[in-house]
Amino acid sequence: MRRKMRVMRLLIMFDLPTKTQSDKKSYHEFHKFLVNSGWIMEQFSVYSRITLGTENANSHLSRVNKNLPPKGCVTVLELTEKQYTGRKILINSTKRGVLSYNPSQLSLEF
Repeated sequence: MRRKMRVMRLLIMFDLPTKTQSDKKSYHEFHKFLVNSGWIMEQFSVYSRITLGTENANSHLSRVNKNLPPKGCVTVLELTEKQYTGRKILINSTKRGVLSYNPSQLSLEF
């Protein structure tokens, strides 16, 4: 019997120091590793990667673990593709200081 491969998504978020020249070098090396390994930038310091099943996800996590920078914080989330595609992308399109809503939309009528 063949097993069904489950498409997963790894989401990696990191906060790395960049104060010293050494910190900047570590940041760039980690960023370069992610890009060269097929991770896709979602936004600054947030990257994602599609994986086929838990074994494949664990393999990618092992590679990330081997390339962790010496300082900073790296967080990885493992999501199903359904969870990932159900995410909400919020974009603030209002001008600063100007609210764009219609107060009559907030009233309840019975």
